Formats: sequence, structure tokens, C-alpha cells
Amino acid sequence: MERKNSLKQNTVGQFTIKNYTFERVENFKYLGVILNEDNNHQIDLQKRIKNAYKTYFMLQNFFRNKNVSKQLQLRLKNTIIDKTLICASEIWILTKKHRKQINIFERKVYRRILGPVYDNKKEHWRILPNKEIYAMV
Repeated sequence: MERKNSLKQNTVGQFTIKNYTFERVENFKYLGVILNEDNNHQIDLQKRIKNAYKTYFMLQNFFRNKNVSKQLQLRLKNTIIDKTLICASEIWILTKKHRKQINIFERKVYRRILGPVYDNKKEHWRILPNKEIYAMV
């Protein structure tokens, strides 16, 4: 096997193992997961969040329908949208930044499903704070 001392020095070109020559790439997709040489899952996480948003917007008419209960909407979110987000996530190394991005996405979807609530004391509509969202769910 031909190899330089540092992988960082050999970022372009090809490498050979026995009689097989492989092209070096920065990113590639394998079994639906974006892998890179730094083992950074930020690109994959952003793509998964984007796909989960697409899934939510495809089902948006269902979520806006007043005849569908909030409980059923939450179940749909948990079974379809969350599965789109966390598919193949068992290989991720979650940092605080990644967890924060996932939490932001979840709260946005929960706020859209649960909608604003009417505050009788102040007599106006308000958006649910994070504590109330997690208490309802």
C-alpha cells in the first residue's frame, strides 16, 4: 500500500491498495449517509433536517386540517417526520451543537402543530414557550 505519512497531506489524487487504485474524495454518500474524511456529520445532519422539513411541508395540509386531532398530528410527526430525521443516526457523534439543531427543528414542528394558545389573563394569543411545549408532549 502506497501512503504518505499524513492523510491530510494526501487530500487529492489517488491511492493504491494491492492492484486496486482508488480516487480520493472529500465527501461521498454510502447507504444514504454522507461520509467525509474528517468524520464530521454536520453536512449529513443538515441534509436530514432539510429532508424532515420537506416531509413536514408535504404533510402540511394534514397538519392544518382542524378535523384531525392534535394527538393524531403528534403521532404522525413522531412516526414519519422523526424517522426521516433520525434514519441512520446511530453512527452520528452528537455534539451540543448538533443536539441544539435537532431540538430547534423539533420545537418548530411542535409549535406549528400545537399552534398559538389564547391567554385569558392578558386577552391575546401567544406562542408556546419551550417548557410548555415539552409539558404538552
